[in-house]
Amino acid sequence: MSTMSGQRTRTGRITFFVALAVFAQESTWNLYDSQVPPLLREHLGSAALVGLLMGMDNLLGIFVQPWMGNRSDHTRTSWGRRIPYLVVGMPLAALLFLTIPHVAASLPLLVLVMFGYALVANSFKPIAESLLPDFIPPERRSRANAVVKIASSLTVMVAALISVFLIDEYPKLSFAIPSVLMVASLVVLAAKVRDSRSPAYRTALDEERERQPPRERVRDTVLGIVRDPDRSRLLLMVSIFLFGGAWAASRALMTPYGMEVLAMSRGEAGGLTLPSGVAFIVAAYPVARLAERFGRLRVMAVGMTVFAAGLVLGTVLRTPTGTVVGLCVAAAGASSFLVNAAVVLWNLAPSDRVVGTYTGLYTVGWVTGGFLGPALVGAMVDLTGWSLLLVDVAIVALLAVLVVVRVSALSTSS
Repeated sequence: MSTMSGQRTRTGRITFFVALAVFAQESTWNLYDSQVPPLLREHLGSAALVGLLMGMDNLLGIFVQPWMGNRSDHTRTSWGRRIPYLVVGMPLAALLFLTIPHVAASLPLLVLVMFGYALVANSFKPIAESLLPDFIPPERRSRANAVVKIASSLTVMVAALISVFLIDEYPKLSFAIPSVLMVASLVVLAAKVRDSRSPAYRTALDEERERQPPRERVRDTVLGIVRDPDRSRLLLMVSIFLFGGAWAASRALMTPYGMEVLAMSRGEAGGLTLPSGVAFIVAAYPVARLAERFGRLRVMAVGMTVFAAGLVLGTVLRTPTGTVVGLCVAAAGASSFLVNAAVVLWNLAPSDRVVGTYTGLYTVGWVTGGFLGPALVGAMVDLTGWSLLLVDVAIVALLAVLVVVRVSALSTSS
């Protein structure tokens, strides 16, 4: 009993530290997404150019995150394989983020600092998240990842509060607050965590001593997934892409939907998704416990179906209140995927030596879906009209459900 209690304590501690690191870095990302566009608008009249520059971080992430995750997988130091990158990357990202409002008067300098911040922040993002599967055993990863996702979701509210209360009067202080949070979280993380003691790190060292496997590059990992006769990992990546697209479309296109269909003002329509963020936070941990009890893929498929049903409900009700209710139901259902999909991918990894690479590949699937999903759904809206936007998103989500059901069938048969 005491051993189990000690294991739970260690699991809780590392979950808290990883959640703290993710909370700090996502605080900078969310304020970046909400407050850098107005700085660009002071220099650029084209919304397309502003959007292109703001999408730069996603494009960088597709290439940088798997590569950095792979590098950390093969790093060996007395501090482990993740912490050294965080000790260098997080302060540098905080400094670059802090610099943004100070160079805003010059467009070239602003773009240069934006590029630097996006490059550095993308570099350590998968590394911080990979600490979780390094320390947490597979059977408890869903609940731990739920806590991390809740911490990440709370940063949206932090960025909103900074925007409401500080950004107009104290723009430079507003950027300083997330920067200080990032450095403070790093101090705690570096003082308390040595991932050289993690079970995954020790397992990787044991594997290398026993059979000295060759260094596996990102390309090797991707080719292994594509060529594997068992299509579980490949299909899971497809589901991440599809559901990432559906989720992004349900966020990105809601403001014009509210204006076109519900006759709301721009500000009112922009608040349609806020209550659903609370619904996501409330549902995340219970969904993780259900997944650990009844099976992650099964709970994911049910939750994704609930997501689609919530969107259909919002379409049927078609009032501001009805839409908010539908979005809350959808977000609660979506939590099943957002909490568990990365865990399933980690658990499908052939070795603890490559979990960092798999974390980066999850991000590639999610970000690519987030990039293309709104465009795909937008094309569907061009054909069906704005009134059926939520149904269009639901169709994409149901395609993802079919893929997850197939993964579940393969898992059962194997």
